[in-house]
Amino acid sequence: MQAVDQPPQVPSPPPPPSPPVEHQHAHDALEHGSTPGLWVFGYGSLCWHPGFEYEQSVTGYVRGWARRFWQGNTTHRGTEGKPGRVATLIEEKEGVVWGRAFAVTGDAALPYLDTRECRLGGYRTQLTTFHPGCCPDRTLTALVYVALPCNALWLGDAPLPEMARQIVASRGPSGHNVEYILRLAAFMRHQAPDSPDDHLFALEKLVRDTAARQRLCLRALMGDHPYGECLDAESPCVEVDTPTSSEHSSASSSSDESEPEGAVGPAPGPGPAPAPAAAGAAAAAAAPQPGSFQYSSRVPSKKLRCLNI
Repeated sequence: MQAVDQPPQVPSPPPPPSPPVEHQHAHDALEHGSTPGLWVFGYGSLCWHPGFEYEQSVTGYVRGWARRFWQGNTTHRGTEGKPGRVATLIEEKEGVVWGRAFAVTGDAALPYLDTRECRLGGYRTQLTTFHPGCCPDRTLTALVYVALPCNALWLGDAPLPEMARQIVASRGPSGHNVEYILRLAAFMRHQAPDSPDDHLFALEKLVRDTAARQRLCLRALMGDHPYGECLDAESPCVEVDTPTSSEHSSASSSSDESEPEGAVGPAPGPGPAPAPAAAGAAAAAAAPQPGSFQYSSRVPSKKLRCLNI
């Protein structure tokens, strides 16, 4: 008997990838159409240090914008004489900017953000359409803080090498301007690894190169903020924070100490002194390495803290 040819077996398509654990709750809510009424989109320091109480958060993007470091900052990442450079959004028809959206809860978040972004940072509020990365077919209306050329802190465009030199030379009560650039770049590599941001990553490279030429220690410039290390450009390492009751309480009671979208929050207080053996091990681990940024002749003599304003 002649064998009957069997049709080839077509493999089933693989299941869609699961969203990151930190966004699973938001993913489930979006899938079932259950979302809070007010969302805030962050594209700078809000990505890793929101500082306010929120119900859930999700990584995603907005269209029609481009992220640029054209806004000045004199209250947290710079001074009146040497303003730092922080991020804002400019309109760009084909632009896409990735960041993090937060479902706001409680009564303290908006006053907190008004102080952080508008009164201290020079930003204004606008509404935009946010596309969650986990559910691209869904959209949310989100509040976004944008700095316009009419504000007093506006610096505008400049050649990237000039921007990098300015960033490396700037620091303020909350720490060094370099820290902001590196943490934002690390967040993007970790949360949106397939999303190009040529302006951000080109500026990050120039900042690293400028710091290396000046023999500055990146670890010292990064400070001791508990947001993860961002020194290795090939190793994304920013951890998305999970809000806790103590963090919410602290953030809500200190809105005047917080910094705008272009900067990270204050460093934590010093911990207990290490035991002699632990101190010796830490000193050995921190020894200068050839060809690295661990050696510096200009390590700051003290760590800066965010001042009450």
